[in-house]
Amino acid sequence: ARVAESGGGQVQEGGSLRLTCTTSGIILSSFTGNTMSWYRQTPGNERELVASIIPGGGTNYADSVKGRFTISKDNVRRKVFLQMDNMKPEGTAVYYCNVAVEYWGQGTQVTVSS
Repeated sequence: ARVAESGGGQVQEGGSLRLTCTTSGIILSSFTGNTMSWYRQTPGNERELVASIIPGGGTNYADSVKGRFTISKDNVRRKVFLQMDNMKPEGTAVYYCNVAVEYWGQGTQVTVSS
């Protein structure tokens, strides 16, 4: 399977961005039957979990993004999204999509300026 993130960029504090994770080479049952997640990483730090969506549609969020970020997925198009609202400068990081634990994209840079 291949995973590619898009939608990153620069935004001012309080603004919004929508990240998209596009997958290919993954069969539908694998896409719908596994957890999809977004992580982020800053230089010198470990990759941290931002949000996850489990097969039944339930979601989990890091405390730092609860109420501001929303993860969703489109099973037909096999895409995963991360809507980021009311963004804060500490959200500046490279954001990665993780598919079924095993597959990672190359990441997309998000920069939030104050």
